[in-house]
Amino acid sequence: MGLIEDMKRFLESQIDDFLAKNPHLELQVIGEQLAQQDNDTVQLIIDLQAQEKQTEQEILNTAQEIKNWYDRVQKATAAGRADLATAAQERVNALLPQGNQLWGKMQGLKERTAKAQELLQTIKTRRTEVKAKAAQAVRDRAATSASTSPNNSSWGSVNNYTSASNIADPLEAQFLRWEADEELEHLKRNLGK
Repeated sequence: MGLIEDMKRFLESQIDDFLAKNPHLELQVIGEQLAQQDNDTVQLIIDLQAQEKQTEQEILNTAQEIKNWYDRVQKATAAGRADLATAAQERVNALLPQGNQLWGKMQGLKERTAKAQELLQTIKTRRTEVKAKAAQAVRDRAATSASTSPNNSSWGSVNNYTSASNIADPLEAQFLRWEADEELEHLKRNLGK
């Protein structure tokens, strides 16, 4: 087990070093996680709003049913049918707690929706911050790469690979991808030793 733990620590160290040298990649991963959280939160809000509408309709149906039975209580009382009036009043009494329960459920859904919307705003703000930091990290890396020779930066083309899709020259982009793949293979071979 010692060898496996040593290898695991070594790999984690290599990854940490790699991310420290390439903060834009770490920020890109964080950005992707935030994008997924954004999507999940939007879906949660949609689901909660659908539940709200359904609960609201159930409240309206229950209120209408209570009104109908209350009208029957009045009608039976006016007609002198105490037996029917009592049974109808019992039905009203049974429906009232159900209506209150549905009302409480709707209030809870509204609170959850409001919290989910607050969370969504927080995620969107955080995504904007991460995008700005990632763009700054790429600019900083480009400035550093420009001031040093390509041989001094073992991961220079990884940065170029991430922006290869922005290059107008397809051949240049293809070479940048190939160079990045070569460097990744070199790292894999070094990790295997």
